[in-house]
Amino acid sequence: MKPGRRLIEAGHGMKLTVLVDNSTLIDRYYEGEPGLSLLIEEDGLKILFDCGYSDLFLKNAWKMGLSLDDLDFVLLSHGHMDHTWGLEALTRRLCELRLEGRPCKRPALVAHPEAFTSIALDQCPEIGPLLEPEKLARHYDMRLGKAAQKISERLLFLGEIPRRIGFEQTEGIGFKEGQDTPDRIMDDSALVYRGSEGLVIITGCSHAGICNIVAQAMDLTGESRIADIIGGLHLLSPSRERLEGTVEYLRRIGPETLSPCHCTDLNSKIALAAVTPLREVGVGLEVSYL
Repeated sequence: MKPGRRLIEAGHGMKLTVLVDNSTLIDRYYEGEPGLSLLIEEDGLKILFDCGYSDLFLKNAWKMGLSLDDLDFVLLSHGHMDHTWGLEALTRRLCELRLEGRPCKRPALVAHPEAFTSIALDQCPEIGPLLEPEKLARHYDMRLGKAAQKISERLLFLGEIPRRIGFEQTEGIGFKEGQDTPDRIMDDSALVYRGSEGLVIITGCSHAGICNIVAQAMDLTGESRIADIIGGLHLLSPSRERLEGTVEYLRRIGPETLSPCHCTDLNSKIALAAVTPLREVGVGLEVSYL
C-alpha cells in the first residue's frame, strides 16, 4: 500500500478519482464522454464534483468498485449540461434505493444559485440543468449561494469568482432565461483543497478564467503555493492573448503540477507544458494529495 493511501485512510489527505472525462487512460477499460465528473474522498467525506452529461459516471464508478450511494456532498461547478445532466441519473438512483429500503445518504447539493437557470444556445433550447431546485430539494439538502462555502476543514467551494483579469474576459455563451445579453456564466466556480504541499485547485470548466480562479483561491486561503490544478481550463482555441497571458500567469505563480483535461485543447496543453510538468488525465485516474 502506498504511503499516501495510508495517510488518506487515516483522514490526513485527499484522494481524487476521475469518473468522467472526454478521454480515458490508456489500457483502462472505461468510457468517456464530453463532460466531467470527479469523486473526491477527504476527511471521511465522499464528494461528487459534477455529474457529467449522462449516467456514465455511475457506470464507470461501478466498474471501479466505487459506491456513490453514500455521498455526503454533490458540488456543481456550473450549470452547463456536460456537468449537470447526470444529476438526473443520480437522483433516480437515490430514489430507487429509498423505494427498495436500501441504505443511502441524503447528500448536500452545493452550487451557485444561477446554476439552475435555463440557458438557450443557437437552435438548442436548453443547455442548462434539467431539474429545478424545488424538486431537487426533495432529494438533497440544497445549499445554493454566491458566497464561498466550507466543505471540510481543508476543502472550500469558492462561490462566485470575481472577473478581474482582462485577457480572461469573454463574450459569453448562450442566453440565460430572462436575459437579453450573452451569458457570462457567473455561476462558474471551483473547489480548493489546502494540502501540506500547497493548494490543489479543482475546476469544472473554468469559464471564470483559470487565472481568476487561482487568484480567488489564494485570496480566500492566504496560501500562495500551488501543488496542482486539475480539471477543465476552458482553453479551446483560445485567443493568442488569452493563451499567452495564461501561460505567463501560471509561470509566475509556479504550480508544481498541472493536470488539464475536459475542455483544454492539445495546443494549449503543449503551451502549458513549458510552465511545469503536465499529468495525463482521463477516466480511471486516481491521484492522492497530502
